Amino acid sequence: MPSVPHESFPLWDAPAPGALGHSAEEHVPTLTPYSPPADTATGAAVIVCPGGSYGMLADHEGRDYALWLNDRGIAAFVLKYRLGTHGYRHPTMVTDAARAIRTVRHRAADWNLNPQRIGIMGSSAGGHLVSTAVTHFEAGKPDAPDAIDRVSSRPDLGILCYPVISMGPLAHEESRRNLLGSQPTAELVALLSSELQVKPSTPPCFIWHTQDDGAVKVENALAFASALQAQGVPFSLHIYPSGPHGLGLGVTGYQRGDTRPLHPWTGELYGWLRERRFA
Repeated sequence: MPSVPHESFPLWDAPAPGALGHSAEEHVPTLTPYSPPADTATGAAVIVCPGGSYGMLADHEGRDYALWLNDRGIAAFVLKYRLGTHGYRHPTMVTDAARAIRTVRHRAADWNLNPQRIGIMGSSAGGHLVSTAVTHFEAGKPDAPDAIDRVSSRPDLGILCYPVISMGPLAHEESRRNLLGSQPTAELVALLSSELQVKPSTPPCFIWHTQDDGAVKVENALAFASALQAQGVPFSLHIYPSGPHGLGLGVTGYQRGDTRPLHPWTGELYGWLRERRFA
């Protein structure tokens, strides 16, 4: 049985749909796998979407999260999605996220993973990408020539860390500009305002934010939680009084087995993941 790759790999063998060039750094979306020890692996996996205003990717919201997940028995795949600063706009980012979910689900049997335990996690703009993935998923196309496109892109859960949610008045302006351009239509703003797109089939979500976040308003998290409640979707919401935007785990440079004190949200998330049979 093939093992999970040890190195980053592209999401498409050919140029990605809508590619604007050939540079690997700018135009080739990839997954970087991080595997837990075999004796603690639960079979669950999480796609990790770093934040960065859709203009860059913050390493401490990618690699650090992946290693934290590994310590709890969860396989992690850090997504390098295409960015607004490289000329991309919606729907490219959600296309990359959906492809990542489909890729891991399609290869689940090969990689000793459970295809019904595939989650997605993201921070800030990466949290918006998660909110898009949990509201704009599609069933697979049985007759698709590419076998990966035959499986569902619906994640089994979403983890949103200080997320951008709305593209309306609550929007983080840089994220909106990088995702939608400088003059998006009202229809596009509504489509990408995830508090307006929740449906009963949206998967369970874990959400956390800090009340005094100076970059992304806490009302984003509150609006998304309210929309989940209205649609009867299970969620766990945690609002902490203070903490800077981009807080991450509360430490940087996380290593496997790290014993430094982490932000309390990590403990809450671990308990929630155990309840959902991920950890």
